[in-house]
Amino acid sequence: MVELTVIQREILSALINLFREKGRAVKGEEISERIDRNPGTVRNQMQSLKALGLVEGVPGPKGGYKATGTAYEALNLTHMDREADVAIYRNGERIMNANVADIDLNTVRHPELCRASVKILGDARVFNVGDSIQVGPTPVNKLVIRGEVVGRDDINSVILCSINEMISMPKKPVRDYINHRLITIPATATVKDALIVLAKHDIHGAPVEKDGDIVGIVTYTDIGRAISGGKTDDNVTDIMTPNVISIDQGQPMYEAVSVMNQNKIGRLLVTEDGKPKGMITRMDVISRLTTY
Repeated sequence: MVELTVIQREILSALINLFREKGRAVKGEEISERIDRNPGTVRNQMQSLKALGLVEGVPGPKGGYKATGTAYEALNLTHMDREADVAIYRNGERIMNANVADIDLNTVRHPELCRASVKILGDARVFNVGDSIQVGPTPVNKLVIRGEVVGRDDINSVILCSINEMISMPKKPVRDYINHRLITIPATATVKDALIVLAKHDIHGAPVEKDGDIVGIVTYTDIGRAISGGKTDDNVTDIMTPNVISIDQGQPMYEAVSVMNQNKIGRLLVTEDGKPKGMITRMDVISRLTTY
């Protein structure tokens, strides 16, 4: 393993991050500006890094420097032609041109602390102690970590954060989360009839069915608005939401959560080969996540 000085690690990290952002060879001036070092210092160090086989020069007017595969190994990074996109957020805003390379849960056995070291591909200096941070979801386990920045290592592009919340979205298929059979309300029902159906089955919403097809969905919220307006005898089709959003029962549960979030809804119609099979609600997900 190549032993690097602090300045060499700093230059290599900046080179790799700039190359990732720009998709081209990186000039020495860009590196010196990124790390706030004298351009002459960067040029001198580049000669040493080239001799170590960590950097290669690219000639021509659009030339500059590129890191070799050995440079990634020296920084304990995995070089990939195509990397997964793992977002990182600071105070609610996504940091562009940054990607999470590694998450180390380094205090899982501590009885009081819960901290993580997050190595990023990008400029760690945009984070400050006290900033709120969110990492993920990760591509495989759909892990999301939320917390607060408590430290930073600029040389190695590592952020230390205390963890306030850590959630892994389920990968099991939606069919495993259907807790109740499909209850429908006929399109001929009144608002009062719909209320009776929901109360009888202790559910908060149900699809509206007409001639074997699902034409809408009605919830307690819809019914509450109608009752407050004195419309208890109106037809349920007058108050329902006509656009029913569905998901196939074979899809992973994290996709269902994503669809709910995107459409700002609390329930989905579950289908099998395009036919209604059941319902899945946000509470079904929460109850599974909080069951140990």
